[in-house]
Amino acid sequence: METGAVLVVDFGAQYAQLIARRVREAHVFSEIVRHDITAAEIAAKNPAGIIFSGGPASVHVEGAPSIDTGVYDLGVPILGICYGAQLLARDLGGEVAQSGRGEYGRTELTVESDSLLFGATQPRMQPVWMSHFDTITIPPTGAVVTASTPDTPSAGFEDRTAGRYGVQFHPEVVHTPHGQEVLEHFLYDGCGLSPSWTMSSIIETQVELIRAQVGTGRAICGLSGGVDSAVAAALVHKAIGSQLTCVFVDTGLMRQGEGEQVVETFQRHQGIELIHVRAGDRFFDRLEGITDPEEKRKAIGELFIRVFEDAKVGLDDARFLVQGTLYPDVIESGTKDAAKIKSHHNVGGLPDDMDFELVEPLRALFKDEVRKVGAELGLPDEIVWRQPFPGPGLGVRIIGEVTRDKVAMLQHADAIVREEVKAAGLEREIWQAFAVLPDIRSVGVMGDERTYGHPIIIRAVTSEDAMTADWARLPYDLLERMSSRIINEVAGINRVAYDITSKPPGTIEWE
Repeated sequence: METGAVLVVDFGAQYAQLIARRVREAHVFSEIVRHDITAAEIAAKNPAGIIFSGGPASVHVEGAPSIDTGVYDLGVPILGICYGAQLLARDLGGEVAQSGRGEYGRTELTVESDSLLFGATQPRMQPVWMSHFDTITIPPTGAVVTASTPDTPSAGFEDRTAGRYGVQFHPEVVHTPHGQEVLEHFLYDGCGLSPSWTMSSIIETQVELIRAQVGTGRAICGLSGGVDSAVAAALVHKAIGSQLTCVFVDTGLMRQGEGEQVVETFQRHQGIELIHVRAGDRFFDRLEGITDPEEKRKAIGELFIRVFEDAKVGLDDARFLVQGTLYPDVIESGTKDAAKIKSHHNVGGLPDDMDFELVEPLRALFKDEVRKVGAELGLPDEIVWRQPFPGPGLGVRIIGEVTRDKVAMLQHADAIVREEVKAAGLEREIWQAFAVLPDIRSVGVMGDERTYGHPIIIRAVTSEDAMTADWARLPYDLLERMSSRIINEVAGINRVAYDITSKPPGTIEWE
């Protein structure tokens, strides 16, 4: 864990990740930890501050999430948010009442007294976002009430001597206009931190760590064409230069023109040693006759590994494998009860008998931070702002059997979708926009002739981290242009539909 970091203790809140992101937006490193972490484990991390997240439970319910009370003796400043504030009150001599009246949504807050969290420049009356049923009626022993609402007499409290602060509202959401200032006052004034965690500092730190880990050894990186592996490769190359070799397995299932773009960027522009394996024939042969989505993923993943193994012949001295693992992957894999939705999108899940030490320079970063690092490293916008793309490629966007003709059809339709979204100036507002080719045909009319062609389904979503997503409200004229172009320009397509399913209940990809 980085020096001067803040721990966000997750009590089951939907907003724990958002709190961590807001702390990072204040240029302070944050790390999410589970609420069952011990005080000794927290002490070992030596944090500069701790934030207790909200949570869905009541502090009065048996089995409600709690914290090792030894954390209060560590002398580390603590900010409690919503449930986290109620926990501070319950554990430290305050009172949390079951009033029978909750507060949800926009609420008017009154700043009652001089306050570190609210500072001198914030308005005395301000809107905040509430989401709670129980109410803090008496703050912790030694704390003074700093803010209230009509239904919450202790909506803000602080004990500056002990370094304990609490707010009943959610400062991390956009609906609390002055919320980021509240967080920054805690970080800068309450914890004594400075805004020093920047993209440049991330790169400098990682370069040192990579050099210390790899030494004079050799590393290889399996490039997928996506932003994560691209930034990971560029960062490792900055650290160890010619000691890195990248292997790009071109499965034939990439988006239109992407294979050539990857080679152009890394071999010519970045000067990275790149082995380009054109393996499309092998993948189409392997996928012949397979229609089950999980079986397709497995077949693509296994063949990718075999091709990767063949490509690394002559690189047997390479002991290190570079992977573009991100922080959400680390958080999700750390959960106790994560249900299996599907095989992971990344095809490079390498078998146990491949004896590598992993180099994962991005595992502490969210996707938007990875893009900023990529831009800082000089990667072109076409790579940095590339939309997330599943490891198995278009194989999971073709429902049913994958054939060359279907891939060519989908590549063309998908290119139109992305071109039109870009032309409309929406490329950076949308998390993903792509085309899907379902395994059905429908009757249509073109000219005076009856047709029996494939439909294309357009999928476009907005999201921050892909854990949840909402369907994008694209303008009608944009949808019309995409539909018209696809039907007119892509042979075999006679109908276009738009998917308006959010995640949950759906997933972003179709398979």
